[in-house]
Amino acid sequence: MPRIVHLSDLHFGAHDETIVAAVLQEVDGAKPDLVIISGDFTQRARTEQFVEAGRFLEKLRDAGHEVMAVPGNHDVPLYDVIRRFLSPLARYKRFIDDELCPWHQLPGVSVLGLNTARSLTIKDGRLNAEQIDFVRRHFADVPKGDLKLLVTHHPLFALPVDDGGILGRPLGRQELALDAVNELGIDLLLAGHNHRASTHQARDLVTRAGGALVVQAGTATSIRLREEEQSFNIIEASEGEVTIGLKRWAGARFETAEPTRFRRAEDGWHQARVLSDPAEA
Repeated sequence: MPRIVHLSDLHFGAHDETIVAAVLQEVDGAKPDLVIISGDFTQRARTEQFVEAGRFLEKLRDAGHEVMAVPGNHDVPLYDVIRRFLSPLARYKRFIDDELCPWHQLPGVSVLGLNTARSLTIKDGRLNAEQIDFVRRHFADVPKGDLKLLVTHHPLFALPVDDGGILGRPLGRQELALDAVNELGIDLLLAGHNHRASTHQARDLVTRAGGALVVQAGTATSIRLREEEQSFNIIEASEGEVTIGLKRWAGARFETAEPTRFRRAEDGWHQARVLSDPAEA
């Protein structure tokens, strides 16, 4: 059963060192097959912030963890206008990964990352037609039965919140992306950006999105909170089943929330019983 740790929004430069150390310890304890980081490694894309983020990645890799990452909007310089438009992700490529749309395969799981950060937008993200073609090419030939994961920094959707409001805006070119997600039978859409953890069924957000699960990670290590504490996800996959567990910061350590299990049916993913004991996951 492959296990994936999903981190997001590290924001080095506006981070908590105690929580960074705790995340590293938790990842070691989880023994994941893959660590996914869905963008915003830095607070302002400065060199010293990327150096800190690079050290964090080095510690993960030195501990034997495979890491896959995509950039976020905070990894594009905001105030350095020349660099923002001429070489927006040069520092990301130098310190994090020179591949902006990485592809990774585990036994039974295929994962594709897409860069949604753009120079022309301050906060919001976009995809383009070439990236959608890239998605189609990669997922068209994966082994039958593989779990298909698409990773972006920006969520494809505006997301509901508990007070009845809506958080964020849909990803630019959302319609193109959702058509591909539906046609290809992509299972999980992993993202961050909003610093709020949640799991939704895509069809409940936009009908044309089909049966995918929309899995949002909170901020793992940033002190820039949005009404909830730091957190990250642990995802376990088996044939036809996914369990999503949340690790939430409780002031001195990460605590484990009740995992949620989903089973795949012909029309997509449906929530199964809530596990009473995390050891059952």
